[in-house]
Amino acid sequence: ASCLVGSEMCIRDRVNTIAHVGIFIVALVVGTIIDRLGRKNALIVLMLGGAAAAGFTGLAAGAVSLIIIRSFSGFSMSEEVVNAVYLNEIYKKVKNRGLMYSIVQGGWPVGALLSAGLSAALLPVIGWRWSFVVAAVMALLVAVMASRLPESPTFAAIKEVRRRQDAGDIEGARALAAEHDLEEGSQHKTGFKDVFTPELRRHTTLLSLAWLFNWAAIQVFSVLGTTVLVEAKDVSFENALLILVLANAVGFAGYVFHGWLGDRIGRQKTVILGWFGGGAASLIMLLGPSSEVFIIIMYALTLFFLTGPYAALLYYMGESYPAHVRGMGTNVAHVMAPLGGIAGSGLLSLFLFMGLGMQTAAIITGTGGLVISALCMIGTRKVDQATGKATEKKVTA
Repeated sequence: ASCLVGSEMCIRDRVNTIAHVGIFIVALVVGTIIDRLGRKNALIVLMLGGAAAAGFTGLAAGAVSLIIIRSFSGFSMSEEVVNAVYLNEIYKKVKNRGLMYSIVQGGWPVGALLSAGLSAALLPVIGWRWSFVVAAVMALLVAVMASRLPESPTFAAIKEVRRRQDAGDIEGARALAAEHDLEEGSQHKTGFKDVFTPELRRHTTLLSLAWLFNWAAIQVFSVLGTTVLVEAKDVSFENALLILVLANAVGFAGYVFHGWLGDRIGRQKTVILGWFGGGAASLIMLLGPSSEVFIIIMYALTLFFLTGPYAALLYYMGESYPAHVRGMGTNVAHVMAPLGGIAGSGLLSLFLFMGLGMQTAAIITGTGGLVISALCMIGTRKVDQATGKATEKKVTA
């Protein structure tokens, strides 16, 4: 509604929205980087891109330059895609691989809280521009650490299969592909169209929609969480911030729990049950009493079941695609996140402008997004976790 009167907040919102479109465009190329350059090299490239985006943000001199620079943060945002693909292949024969991945993914909420505390401490001392330079240095350190990682054995095998194919050693290429359990088509260079073959089209589409609708919910309950709590539940702004910090601290437990559960009942099923649980928790929170104890508990449960399943989801995405399109397929779905964030904030603002209260608008956009994303996941590919293979028909060359 503030955008209709041309307020300063509206201008910031517009810059943020356009920057998210830029992030989406930049992130589109990540799948090609992963499948062409390799998992390790992709991680290094993305972190260097993220470092550049953070460092140059401190040099931004206006809205246009800020939008262009922040668009390249799409590289660092896509780092979790590389993690999902890389660790899926590294942990391929580990029994509790989902749990191990969830511990890695659990570093995200911990890092978010640490970065918020670091920013609060540094901002009064060095200002916002130099704070971004500090972020760039940290990203560079991650890139240096990534350079010491081994390449994924699966990607190394794919590369060798292609080399033998090009050299005319067809039988040698087939033997190596069989040894590493690579699907047909691994000897060919792949592109965007290869994740929309008849065997993968429905899976890619539904997975992308799941990310879109779920990120609409994340925008409502996480990014705009303080606003929703203040306006829908009459919580004071100070207490809303405290609730947000406490609830995000629960996020780590959510990642680990869903990673552990995914190893036992299946990752696809874990995501579906988790997001349905998040939908129920958010609905109870919004319709229930305004007691702060009640709100803290239900909001924590909402984030527990909203963000926690991503530990299972990201690993499942790697399992659900053939190795030679694993990076592309995972990234195509993942890039829907910034679009979902735009859709979530846009729909929430639209419903408020139409005269609906924050409570109703949050239920439709946030709770509705959670439930729809869970329904989308029901139609995605089934994976046999014992073998790490999809149980449906394989993609062909």
